[in-house]
Amino acid sequence: MKKLIVFDLDGTLIDTVADLAKSTNYALGQLGFPQHATEAYRFFVGNGINKLFERALPDGFKDTSNVLAVRHLFLKHYELHCADASRPYRGIPELLEASVSAGFQLAVASNKYHAATVRLVENFFPGVPFRIVLGQREQIPAKPDPYIVNEILTYCKIAADDTLFVGDSGVDMQTAINSGVEACGVTWGFRPRAELADLNPAHIVDRPDEIMKLL
Repeated sequence: MKKLIVFDLDGTLIDTVADLAKSTNYALGQLGFPQHATEAYRFFVGNGINKLFERALPDGFKDTSNVLAVRHLFLKHYELHCADASRPYRGIPELLEASVSAGFQLAVASNKYHAATVRLVENFFPGVPFRIVLGQREQIPAKPDPYIVNEILTYCKIAADDTLFVGDSGVDMQTAINSGVEACGVTWGFRPRAELADLNPAHIVDRPDEIMKLL
């Protein structure tokens, strides 16, 4: 039986794509670059915000100076609008409540920048006693590097064998592999089932309540 469940955030616990798209499009527009449909952002996100901006910028303009210019405008806009349209996926609050009641420790490991990760978790899950919530921080490698998961395991004093990592992308499945923890892919998020299946996770689920059956 597992003791710790580590969740990705965007596309796993919360549907954030509309607000990410709106703030990135705002920054792109301010700089005179083309904007994108919200659906395109499902494939732009997942590797941290600098990679998001690089993917959103047109070919020939993906240099560091443009990425940082987009980042500057994005952060100001997203700080005010990060929860406008974002919502927990159906069944997630119930899953978290059931997990806590069953005695599991919970954590979040996200490639969203740390301040926004903490803010969204506190905003949408104020009563959930997450042991630790970590987003992407400067000088700390992003997922799929195992650093963030190993940091959580050390903090919680839980072994990899006693941990389940839940995420919606190939990045998350690779993170689980790199960390030596069991992986559960979820199909309600940003990426298609095939991306998850390509990395052969132990589990792929279509609804949050299926996760409790694994534990």
